[in-house]
Amino acid sequence: MTASVLDRPRADGASAEEPGDEPSLGRLHDRAAEVDQELLPCRANNPELWFAESPSDVEQAKALCQGCPVRSLCLDGALERREPWGVWGGQLFLQGVVIPRKRPRGRPRKTDAA
Repeated sequence: MTASVLDRPRADGASAEEPGDEPSLGRLHDRAAEVDQELLPCRANNPELWFAESPSDVEQAKALCQGCPVRSLCLDGALERREPWGVWGGQLFLQGVVIPRKRPRGRPRKTDAA
């Protein structure tokens, strides 16, 4: 499994350590409350999708996040909190780091399927 840590600079070039500017769940919820709930895929769809076991469901959740108006805030907060698992801001987290994709359960095949 390949894991990566995203270091995301802020869009305005400022430091993320300015008081009151830390990514937090409270700030995310406040910002999400300002947006129409139908535009937030994690609230308009089944929330279990963002913590699914199936690789195809995880990919669907990641795809739904791409158009979310609070995606970058969600991702920044998840990186800061080192979320243990789930899809946050369009990225899959496992044990606090971003992984490119979820593998199905079980052992990989010894030979590639034709």
